[in-house]
Amino acid sequence: MAGMRDLQQFVEDVQTEMKRVTWPDREQLRNATAVILVFCVIIAIIIGLMDTMFSWFVRTFVGVLSG
Repeated sequence: MAGMRDLQQFVEDVQTEMKRVTWPDREQLRNATAVILVFCVIIAIIIGLMDTMFSWFVRTFVGVLSG
């Protein structure tokens, strides 16, 4: 029975905490989404450039070794 009381207390605590949460308004949500999308695009470009440079380096290095 102690497990059921612990579970009930946990659910009550979660409900209490959820009432205290300040949810973002639509404008804040839109701004945060835009920042995340821009960040993801920048990281994708950086990773793409790194991949291109690494591929070029490997092709050049392998070409020198084989030829």
